[in-house]
Amino acid sequence: MKLDQLATITDATVRQIRFLIAEGFVPSPDGGRTYASYDDKHVRAIRRFQRLKALGFPNAAIRILLDAREGVPIPVVEGVTLIVASELIGCDLDVGPIVERAGARLREALGKVRPKATKKRGAG
Repeated sequence: MKLDQLATITDATVRQIRFLIAEGFVPSPDGGRTYASYDDKHVRAIRRFQRLKALGFPNAAIRILLDAREGVPIPVVEGVTLIVASELIGCDLDVGPIVERAGARLREALGKVRPKATKKRGAG
């Protein structure tokens, strides 16, 4: 796709996209300057940046998070922080199954410890 199509799909301006490419937040286009072509990797990179900005991260922090490859910390409540792989940010996943699994793991980790039931020996 061409730059103007990428701008439409991502709801970003051409100027913003050029800035993101120049700053290394988005990969350079395929095909060089004259025949520049963009694809899903560019869409994902722009959406990832937009999502991190919406979460309140400044550009410098976004650069560190993306370079570190350790994941993006997202506070949930005091004492609980999700760590999300940076490549998943803004990729429009179905979060339903993830939420279910995360909820189960949290219940497992934070729930009461219940003693195991012991079998009574019958009189024989």
